[in-house]
Amino acid sequence: MKKVLIIKKIHECGIKLLNNREDFKYEVVENLETNFLKNKLQDCDAISLKTFQLTADLINTTRKLKVISRHGVGYDNVNLEAVKDKKIVLSIATNANATTVAEHAFFMMLSISRGIDSYDKNVKEGKFLNRKNLELSKELWSKKILIAGFGRVGKNLIKKCVGFDMNIFVYDPFVDEKIVSSLGGKKVNNFHKTIQEMDYVSLHMPLTEKTRNLINMKVLSTMKKNSIIIN
Repeated sequence: MKKVLIIKKIHECGIKLLNNREDFKYEVVENLETNFLKNKLQDCDAISLKTFQLTADLINTTRKLKVISRHGVGYDNVNLEAVKDKKIVLSIATNANATTVAEHAFFMMLSISRGIDSYDKNVKEGKFLNRKNLELSKELWSKKILIAGFGRVGKNLIKKCVGFDMNIFVYDPFVDEKIVSSLGGKKVNNFHKTIQEMDYVSLHMPLTEKTRNLINMKVLSTMKKNSIIIN
C-alpha cells in the first residue's frame, strides 16, 4: 500500500478526503527534526507540505518518492535540482488563493492610501477634531500602478484596478502584450525605468535567482518618495 507523508497539519477537510481513500495510508508529522524526517521519508511514496524547506539532503534520503504536493502555489521551498535528478513530480494548488491574494493586495492599497489605521485610532480615542493633523488620504483614481508578474494573481488584480480607473502597467517577460491590453493594461519591458514613475507597485512573481532582490536600495532611491510597494 502506498504511503503519503504530510509535513505539518492540514485542514480537516483535506484529512476527510484522505480518509475516504482505501488505496493508500497517510501520516501527519509535526516533528521537523532532520534525522526524524529522514527516517519517515524512507518509505513514503508521496509528500504533502506547506512552507517547510524540503532540502536536497532530505529529498535524496527517499527511496520510493514519486510525488511532492505543495499545499500552496509557490515552490521555492523545494529543492528543484534534487527533484529533477530523482524524476519526482512536483505539483502545486494552482488556483487555491489567487483571488484572496489579489483582494489582499488591493485592500492594502486602499488601506494605506486612505490612512484607515490612523483615522480608526483617532475615532476610537474620541479625537474627532484631529483630522487636520493626519496625513491626507489619496484616491486611487488615475494613479499609476505597475503589476509585476502577470500570472493568476496579476490577472485577478488588474480587474480591480480597472474598476478604480487606474493607469495600469504590467511587467512580465513571459506574457503576450495582447493579453495585457485586452484586460486594460499596458505591457512594459523595462522594469527599472517604469518603476520610477509609479504611484503603486504590486509584486506577484515567483522567487528565482533573477527576481531575488529585484527591488534594492538603488531602485528605491529612483522611485517617487510617496510610492507604495505591495509585496
